[in-house]
Amino acid sequence: MEAADNDSALGYARPDFDRAARQGAGEVIYGEGKTAEQIAGIAAALIEGGQPRVLATRVDAEKAAAVRARWAGAQRERRAASGAGTSLAAAVRARAVPLAFRETARLLVFGEMPVPDGDGTVAVVAAGTSDLPVAEEAALTAEFLGNEVVRRYDVGVAGIHRLLDCADELARARVVVAVAGMEGALASVVGGLVPCPVIAVPTSVGYGASFGGVTALLAMLNSCASGVSVVNIDNGFGAAFQASAINHLNSRRA
Repeated sequence: MEAADNDSALGYARPDFDRAARQGAGEVIYGEGKTAEQIAGIAAALIEGGQPRVLATRVDAEKAAAVRARWAGAQRERRAASGAGTSLAAAVRARAVPLAFRETARLLVFGEMPVPDGDGTVAVVAAGTSDLPVAEEAALTAEFLGNEVVRRYDVGVAGIHRLLDCADELARARVVVAVAGMEGALASVVGGLVPCPVIAVPTSVGYGASFGGVTALLAMLNSCASGVSVVNIDNGFGAAFQASAINHLNSRRA
């Protein structure tokens, strides 16, 4: 495979314009540690390079506001310059690209969300309300990647009847993402209820001996339930990407 010319005038990044062709999804921006200018610049380069939408993760509200201000200014400049040329590149630069910030999930979405095209549904379950930032990162990422998502939150084992109430719905999903902190028992219980793969996401929610999510991580890694795999602590994005790959296996073979 011949690599595309990804040398960039940005100076701080080399956008990967071939990512979607190789992996089925375009490049995603990890926002933590990047400035608003860098996030906006990388997103603009990817969109101008042909990527229809761009996701930026781990962006706090203050940085998101700065990115939105820069993006709005760039859109005004694009509209003003839209008559400067007739090339495809000029047309792409001139088109309006919406930007949305999802604060709970700490995600920025450049462009429109896609129509779901997966084989089935991705279910995202969260043990408690405190796990919502990670659960929403997973759910919104899965939607960004073209999946229909079913959310079931606050269904942890402390009130297990709430989980059992939606057990039939979870069993119909193509894959379940189980998000939990504390002792991380939710993933094992879900794994014993459903016939599909379960992707466990330990969160850093919990008191002292939870060790910032290490306790939940080790519990999930030692799950007795078959079919449970585990991603890193608080990694809702990674779980969603894996879930999307599973949910698109048949459609991508077609």
